Amino acid sequence: MRTDRAAEWRRRLTGFTLAWLLFETATGLSIYLLPFSVLNQWMVILHTGAGLAALLPALWYQIRHIMVHWERPLSAIKLMGWLASAATLVAVVSGLVLTWQALAATRISHAWDLAHVVSTFALVAFAAPHVILLLIRDRAAARAAPAPTLETARLKAAQSRALLHTAGWTAAMGTAVALAWVWYPGDDLRHQFPEDYSFKYGQDRPFAPSLARTATGGAYDPRSLAGSETCGTSGCHEEIAAEWSVSAHRWAAMDVGFQRIQEEMARQNGAESTRYCGGCHDPISLFSGTKNIFTEDLTGLAGYNEGVSCLSCHSVRKTDVEGNANYEVAQPARYLFELQEGRATRLARDFLIRAYPRQHANDLSKRLFKTPEYCAACHKQFIDQEVNNVGWVQLQNQYDNWRKSRWNHPGDPTKTIECRECHMPLVASSDPAAGDPLDYNRTPDDRRHRSHRFIGANQVMPAMLKLPGAGRQIELTEKWLRGEMEIPEIEHKWTRGPAVRLDLIVPETARSGETLTMKAVVTSNKVGHDFPTGPLDIIQSWIEVTAKDDAGRVLFASGRVDDRHFIEPGSFMFKAEPVDQYGNLIDRHNLWEMVGVRYRRSLFPGFSDTAEYAFRCPGSAGATATPDSAERDLRFDAPAGPGAVKVTARLLYRKIDQYLLNFMFGEKVGLTTPITEMARAEATIHVDDRPRAAGPRPAGPAGGGAP
Repeated sequence: MRTDRAAEWRRRLTGFTLAWLLFETATGLSIYLLPFSVLNQWMVILHTGAGLAALLPALWYQIRHIMVHWERPLSAIKLMGWLASAATLVAVVSGLVLTWQALAATRISHAWDLAHVVSTFALVAFAAPHVILLLIRDRAAARAAPAPTLETARLKAAQSRALLHTAGWTAAMGTAVALAWVWYPGDDLRHQFPEDYSFKYGQDRPFAPSLARTATGGAYDPRSLAGSETCGTSGCHEEIAAEWSVSAHRWAAMDVGFQRIQEEMARQNGAESTRYCGGCHDPISLFSGTKNIFTEDLTGLAGYNEGVSCLSCHSVRKTDVEGNANYEVAQPARYLFELQEGRATRLARDFLIRAYPRQHANDLSKRLFKTPEYCAACHKQFIDQEVNNVGWVQLQNQYDNWRKSRWNHPGDPTKTIECRECHMPLVASSDPAAGDPLDYNRTPDDRRHRSHRFIGANQVMPAMLKLPGAGRQIELTEKWLRGEMEIPEIEHKWTRGPAVRLDLIVPETARSGETLTMKAVVTSNKVGHDFPTGPLDIIQSWIEVTAKDDAGRVLFASGRVDDRHFIEPGSFMFKAEPVDQYGNLIDRHNLWEMVGVRYRRSLFPGFSDTAEYAFRCPGSAGATATPDSAERDLRFDAPAGPGAVKVTARLLYRKIDQYLLNFMFGEKVGLTTPITEMARAEATIHVDDRPRAAGPRPAGPAGGGAP
């Protein structure tokens, strides 16, 4: 049958379908090739909307168009038409799959996305020549004819009409994009300091004495680094957000100790000085200019609720191993509706992030995050003249501890254990962030992500703040402190046993009346930095030793905690005693007055320390114990006859000492911190009641030990 080509061009669906193909192709190429922008985000929405709305009529037109021209002789133009139709089919199918994934799944498929992109380029390569060459051929045939014919005129008019309709429909769709852009150009973020902001340390260092800085050098709207909850309500990062929600990072600003010390620091040293703490504890408040003079609440609502938020960490672009929050944060590009409330806007936001993920991934996933140097920005601290008005003093320094330790073998990841491998162990995951091609021992599809619980040594705050999931976080923290956490990925290069090992060295036997000497040896077994670490003026780890006879009577004790929760004097303890310029003890975490340390005891990775104790072995019959010295050397009476002394040693840990708690909240509140038993050792000394012959009485031989 002869085809009435003019009639085919005059069909209403001709111009509409051409416009649909043109709009979908142009917006698709813009999304793929042009930089991330609000306009491109609206193109994603309208590209998808137009694709779905016009899909059936456009497909029907193409099916009918193929059927009408099916029996025409094969030519280059017809072949390109078939190939264009095939490309359209692939683009439609892949587009439908991607739309479903962006709406209902956690991420779009790379394979389907690639198919959609390739088919779009194929559509341009085949559809454009198919239409353009057809028009050129018809125009050339008309000019070559001796005289115009009615059929030629009808065809030319029909083609012009179709092209006019195409331009009209394309303009309408483009106008819809422009109107949407004008209607909602994104959220208005106000990146400015308060009018009364104090630039105490200079206009070029607005966040000093913290070393933290923004990429612009100016303030950030607090909303620009907040919104962590949306990461967990999007259907994407629910597992990671749940882990973070109870982590030390999550409550770094709402930590009641931090809040109380910040208040005291502002009162004594000026509100500006609290910026020193803000870079690590409270970056949202710091960068929004909240820590300022005349500010009653030095932690803004966003900062208080999120502490070290998802974006605070994932927006870091540069770090320096100097510490004191020496990092640069760049505000990530925000997606449309990201800061809006409501079910519909949340759906649109989540759809955009999943359908158009390139910027999200580029902004928030960096190789830098996998390095110890990234952690060093906050996990290394010092005081300098800007804070204490005297000079530089090194404080906690987990990074350099690790760098100089046995766990670091530069250039050899098969032997090195880095921060993330311990404190962010891999967990099974269905999260879109699962898999990692950039890590030395991982693959893109390993179905694991790094835990964002950041398990460490703070078993206090989850309970104090009554956070949801606090029980599990405390349980894992105590398990971590005991070294009971299994981490398969580093099992072959980590040590076994407790995090810190405790061994007893005692004589196997003794005679009544002898002075017994015993030793408790503490060894840093698994810890990747000093033990304990952190602010050692408030952290306490100590050894409790108890010696009992067969009847259970305490013969000797050290390291006990009294009814007021204080550790008895003379106990063997790991901690630090900083002092101010007058030699006074820094015991209220008033680091802004610190100029040095008069005492410091901690364990370097792999090293040991020894506590030595001495007491009198049970002597003659009796029931009363009398002290023979002010501290550890005690003389006891004991029942007649042979027996044994059972010695128990425990390594204990608590995050905040009782004096500081009482200072911050008052002793009447009765607040104390939990004590975790990290390790235990037991030994038995067999006692012979026969006294030795007269003459020098040597101490019992070293030997025995923990069974």
